[in-house]
Amino acid sequence: MESTNTRIRQLLLLAAIIGLALLLFKELYAFFPGFLGAITWYILCRDFYSYLTEKKGWKKGLTAVLFLLGFLVCAGLPVYLGVRLMTARLNSVFADTQEVMQVLRTFSGKIKEWTGQDLLTDANIGQLQKAVTGFIPTLLNSTAAMLGNLIMLLFLVFFMFTSRKGMEKGLTRWIPLRDDNIGILAKETKSIVRANAIGIPLISLIQGVAALLGYWIFGVKDFVLWGFLTGLFAFFPVVGTMVIWVPVVVYVFSAGHTGQGIGLLIYSVVVTGNIDTVARITILRGIGDVHPLVTVLGVIVGLKLFGFWGFIFGPLLVSYFLLLYKIYCSEYGALHKPSASASKAEGSGG
Repeated sequence: MESTNTRIRQLLLLAAIIGLALLLFKELYAFFPGFLGAITWYILCRDFYSYLTEKKGWKKGLTAVLFLLGFLVCAGLPVYLGVRLMTARLNSVFADTQEVMQVLRTFSGKIKEWTGQDLLTDANIGQLQKAVTGFIPTLLNSTAAMLGNLIMLLFLVFFMFTSRKGMEKGLTRWIPLRDDNIGILAKETKSIVRANAIGIPLISLIQGVAALLGYWIFGVKDFVLWGFLTGLFAFFPVVGTMVIWVPVVVYVFSAGHTGQGIGLLIYSVVVTGNIDTVARITILRGIGDVHPLVTVLGVIVGLKLFGFWGFIFGPLLVSYFLLLYKIYCSEYGALHKPSASASKAEGSGG
């Protein structure tokens, strides 16, 4: 009877723990990207932080603050420059809406000439204007969410660095695996995070520069802006860059520059559209020995689950699935297999 009561109390306590965990996750989910970003920055900088504080004797708190400032420079400066670049162009666009409407009508005329479908009717253009107007409050809300996640990231990273040893020992105790498999899990996590956090932005930069050169060669106006946007959309696999270069190619054709349009189309398909494949095979395999298929599938899954940080943690999720299956076979597979001596005895007996 006492054993039954103990089991009931145990189940009730476990249910309360799970319920509170789900409640906390639901209420804090808005800050989940900041949590993932903190893990990323910690993994990238952990070894160097340990070297400075343990080998060189630097103070933990001051060193953590320096690493936070480094994050703001590495992540904040490119975002700031990108926003300034895009803001200047968008201001000029919204200042002359008649030019924008004329470009849209020309573009619609070319599409109708090629396909027979009138995509941009007056009604569609009106809806597009309403969508742009409604996008501004959404953008402001997204900016506020990004600021909140940035504060959460800095807060978490500071305490992850300063409490590094205690945190890692606690994680080791909580993970229900053998020490050797915990080591494999830690090594795989470090490898995947480093490969994607360093490799994917580098691949996007390469693809953006390649696209920028193509836009410059074939006389596209504002080629720097379009190259930047192409590199930005290169984060999204498979059709990411096509979101930018296909409309640019169509615009060049609609402006009457047929020769330039054909040249840009060939360049975009052959160079811009394929340089990321070569880069993924060479760069990601070189940094973390990550298979390109794991990266592509992981990013598709991760962006939906985790937002921006999905380009890191999506591939990590796929890798974890494969790795945990291997660990399961290592931990428990022997329970379902006959031992070598038993198999030998059965063979001799037969």
